[in-house]
Amino acid sequence: MSISFDAALGIYPQAVTLGSRRAEILAANLANGDTPGYKARDIDFKAALQQAQGQGLSLQATHAGHLSHSLGQFPGDEALYRIPQQASLDGNTVDSQVEHSEFMQNALQYQASLHFLSGKFKGLLSALRGE
Repeated sequence: MSISFDAALGIYPQAVTLGSRRAEILAANLANGDTPGYKARDIDFKAALQQAQGQGLSLQATHAGHLSHSLGQFPGDEALYRIPQQASLDGNTVDSQVEHSEFMQNALQYQASLHFLSGKFKGLLSALRGE
């Protein structure tokens, strides 16, 4: 009897990968808070996770001239530009308070995903040991 890790681990490996990618993007936003013309970016975590699970819309090339998807690991984790709440004179769209808030929320979700993934592995180990 074989073990299907995709079925056993559920959505958590994809959630951890997407959370890590989102943390990188949000950290770049925070680092470029004073860079003139920098546009804040983010990913739609919910949509990217749905597409990683195969529940979202998927694109299909119907012609040899179409470009293949190569921007991210999942077909929904492309960074989108954030719409600023208040425009800046130098063209920068980073709002440090929004970015800090989003970064902390993402960190909490990332930790929760790691905790659940750890629990899944512990369950698999105890099943393999016959406990």
